[in-house]
Amino acid sequence: MQLARVVGTVVSTAKDPRLRGRSLLVLQPMDPARQPLGSELVAVDSVGAGMGEEVFFVRGREAALPFRPEVVPTDAAVTGICDHWQSESLQSTAPAIRSARRPRRARKR
Repeated sequence: MQLARVVGTVVSTAKDPRLRGRSLLVLQPMDPARQPLGSELVAVDSVGAGMGEEVFFVRGREAALPFRPEVVPTDAAVTGICDHWQSESLQSTAPAIRSARRPRRARKR
Protein backbone atom coordinates (compact mmCIF):
# COMPACT_ATOMS: atom_id res chain seq x y z
CA MET A 1 0.00 0.00 0.00
CA GLN A 2 1.05 3.55 -0.64
CA LEU A 3 -0.10 6.91 0.70
CA ALA A 4 -1.50 9.64 -1.54
CA ARG A 5 -3.61 12.78 -1.58
CA VAL A 6 -6.68 13.07 -3.82
CA VAL A 7 -5.95 16.02 -6.11
CA GLY A 8 -8.67 15.63 -8.73
CA THR A 9 -11.31 13.58 -10.44
CA VAL A 10 -11.69 12.16 -13.92
CA VAL A 11 -14.92 12.44 -15.90
CA SER A 12 -15.28 10.05 -18.80
CA THR A 13 -18.37 9.59 -20.93
CA ALA A 14 -16.88 6.70 -22.91
CA LYS A 15 -15.30 3.97 -20.80
CA ASP A 16 -15.29 0.25 -20.21
CA PRO A 17 -18.80 -0.84 -19.12
CA ARG A 18 -17.32 -2.47 -16.01
CA LEU A 19 -16.25 1.00 -14.80
CA ARG A 20 -19.77 2.48 -14.97
CA GLY A 21 -20.81 3.93 -11.64
CA ARG A 22 -17.21 3.95 -10.37
CA SER A 23 -15.40 7.15 -9.41
CA LEU A 24 -12.00 7.77 -10.95
CA LEU A 25 -9.67 9.86 -8.78
CA VAL A 26 -6.40 11.60 -9.55
CA LEU A 27 -3.88 10.78 -6.80
CA GLN A 28 -0.58 12.38 -5.89
CA PRO A 29 1.55 9.79 -4.06
CA MET A 30 3.40 11.17 -1.04
CA ASP A 31 6.18 10.26 1.34
CA PRO A 32 5.92 10.06 5.17
CA ALA A 33 6.67 13.82 5.35
CA ARG A 34 3.59 14.40 3.16
CA GLN A 35 5.74 15.62 0.27
CA PRO A 36 4.86 14.69 -3.34
CA LEU A 37 6.51 11.48 -4.47
CA GLY A 38 6.52 10.71 -8.19
CA SER A 39 3.87 11.38 -10.80
CA GLU A 40 0.13 11.68 -10.37
CA LEU A 41 -1.98 8.67 -11.31
CA VAL A 42 -5.61 7.70 -11.80
CA ALA A 43 -7.19 5.14 -9.47
CA VAL A 44 -10.65 3.63 -9.14
CA ASP A 45 -12.26 4.58 -5.81
CA SER A 46 -13.63 1.73 -3.67
CA VAL A 47 -14.31 3.72 -0.47
CA GLY A 48 -15.89 7.07 -1.37
CA ALA A 49 -12.85 9.31 -0.97
CA GLY A 50 -13.12 13.01 -1.73
CA MET A 51 -10.99 15.87 -2.95
CA GLY A 52 -8.08 16.76 -0.65
CA GLU A 53 -8.32 13.62 1.48
CA GLU A 54 -5.29 11.50 2.31
CA VAL A 55 -5.82 7.91 1.22
CA PHE A 56 -3.96 4.68 0.81
CA PHE A 57 -4.03 2.77 -2.43
CA VAL A 58 -2.77 -0.40 -4.05
CA ARG A 59 -1.37 -1.03 -7.49
CA GLY A 60 -1.18 -4.02 -9.75
CA ARG A 61 -3.25 -7.15 -9.65
CA GLU A 62 -4.48 -6.47 -6.10
CA ALA A 63 -6.23 -3.28 -7.26
CA ALA A 64 -9.18 -5.29 -8.61
CA LEU A 65 -9.75 -7.23 -5.35
CA PRO A 66 -11.89 -4.62 -3.50
CA PHE A 67 -14.55 -4.92 -6.21
CA ARG A 68 -14.98 -8.70 -6.12
CA PRO A 69 -16.98 -10.59 -7.24
CA GLU A 70 -17.18 -8.04 -10.05
CA VAL A 71 -14.20 -7.80 -12.39
CA VAL A 72 -13.07 -4.17 -12.68
CA PRO A 73 -10.29 -3.39 -15.17
CA THR A 74 -7.90 -1.36 -13.05
CA ASP A 75 -4.26 -1.35 -11.99
CA ALA A 76 -4.73 1.19 -9.14
CA ALA A 77 -7.47 1.40 -6.51
CA VAL A 78 -8.10 3.54 -3.44
CA THR A 79 -8.64 1.10 -0.57
CA GLY A 80 -8.89 3.38 2.45
CA ILE A 81 -9.20 6.93 3.76
CA CYS A 82 -6.63 8.03 6.34
CA ASP A 83 -8.21 9.64 9.38
CA HIS A 84 -4.82 10.13 11.03
CA TRP A 85 -1.28 8.87 10.52
CA GLN A 86 2.16 9.72 11.75
CA SER A 87 5.70 8.61 11.27
CA GLU A 88 8.09 8.09 14.17
CA SER A 89 10.90 9.60 12.19
CA LEU A 90 10.61 11.79 9.14
CA GLN A 91 14.31 11.38 8.45
CA SER A 92 15.36 8.56 6.18
CA THR A 93 18.11 7.25 8.38
CA ALA A 94 18.79 3.68 7.45
CA PRO A 95 20.61 1.46 9.96
CA ALA A 96 24.13 0.51 9.09
CA ILE A 97 24.14 -2.56 6.89
CA ARG A 98 26.35 -5.33 8.14
CA SER A 99 27.75 -8.00 5.96
CA ALA A 100 25.78 -11.22 5.98
CA ARG A 101 28.97 -13.20 5.54
CA ARG A 102 30.19 -14.97 8.60
CA PRO A 103 33.86 -15.47 9.27
CA ARG A 104 35.15 -18.79 8.01
CA ARG A 105 35.88 -21.44 10.54
CA ALA A 106 39.08 -23.35 10.43
CA ARG A 107 38.47 -26.77 8.96
CA LYS A 108 39.36 -29.81 11.02
CA ARG A 109 41.54 -32.33 9.28
